[in-house]
Amino acid sequence: MYDAEGSYGRGILRISNTDRAIIDSIIRCLRRLGLPFTLEYRPEVPGKPIHVVRIPKGLTTHLRFFHSVRPAISRKTDIAGRALKNSAALRVVKIEPIGVKELFDITTGTGDFIANGVVSHNCFARVTHWYLDQDGVNDWSSRIFVKVNAPEVLRRELARPTWEREQVHIGTATDPYQPAEGAYRITRQILEALRDYDTPAALVTKSSMIVRDRDVLRQLAEGPGAFVFFSITTVDPVLAKEIEPDVPPPQRRLEAMRTLAEAGIRTGVLLAPVLPGITDDEAHLAAVVAAAKQYGASALSTNALYLGDVTRQAFFGYLEQRRPELVPEYERLYRGKYAPRATQQRIQQVVAALKARAGFSVPPRRPPEVKPPPPRPAQLRLL
Repeated sequence: MYDAEGSYGRGILRISNTDRAIIDSIIRCLRRLGLPFTLEYRPEVPGKPIHVVRIPKGLTTHLRFFHSVRPAISRKTDIAGRALKNSAALRVVKIEPIGVKELFDITTGTGDFIANGVVSHNCFARVTHWYLDQDGVNDWSSRIFVKVNAPEVLRRELARPTWEREQVHIGTATDPYQPAEGAYRITRQILEALRDYDTPAALVTKSSMIVRDRDVLRQLAEGPGAFVFFSITTVDPVLAKEIEPDVPPPQRRLEAMRTLAEAGIRTGVLLAPVLPGITDDEAHLAAVVAAAKQYGASALSTNALYLGDVTRQAFFGYLEQRRPELVPEYERLYRGKYAPRATQQRIQQVVAALKARAGFSVPPRRPPEVKPPPPRPAQLRLL
């Protein structure tokens, strides 16, 4: 109804209709969503009075409405030029250890979004399709957006005098070795650019295609540094095919990891996401930890499943189709985006004990700072 009869301009969000039954239905929906509203009556046309539902309280409430109902007509959700004001308590309440020794930056670089009136940064890949007017659930992976100029832009950025050769993370939002990489070779060109500018790289992938680029990765490993994490949720091939149908089976990923490790490239396993009730039992986690050690991983990290807006819809669709008996448990666990703290801590503690038993060394609290060498004169000719 908002797409058909709604409007948004000058900070006023409203839906109008002459049919009181439709208006009542809109009001019921707003109440279910916990959104405030006011009802106005305008006898502008004889015999056809207009009822207007307005959503007050400014941009914060309007954004809650847009994020809740996802209107199809994007021009009716335009907030350009609006001031961001809210009553959110933007302060640190407390700081707690979460038992994680290694953190992964999952910033996508796809742009900012606004939640509760606060400008934040998007962190997961599916939801980025919303910004492109794409369906991040049903049409996921049916269209691939390729940044064909990424290597060129990267070289330009790396050539800046202010670049301090910090480690660059690749594949933290979406896999850098999707099938399209076989033709476009963008990830390989990015690695070559990092090598040429003495910049260390860290990659996360579920693909065995990375073996193709072991020559460049070896050059990085012998120079500024390279670290490759393989995402492995399970080593059970049947379960892997169920939950990860579009990626190489875990055995092929493990063999790819061994190939890179034997080439002198540091490798690790990202045991994630751990799925409560599916892959979180100790035997299951132990199998992944043991395989990681056997195939040359020098590090292993883990985290429990995170369910953002779009990933939640997609994952619950999977549960309803393949594991309907788990739906009530996931509805209890995932009232928000994260599993309960107790669930996360249990998984971390179990994996930590398994890592110690398997012989994974505990990393130092503050790894020694390694300053890469200055750029060689030959590299400057790339400009």
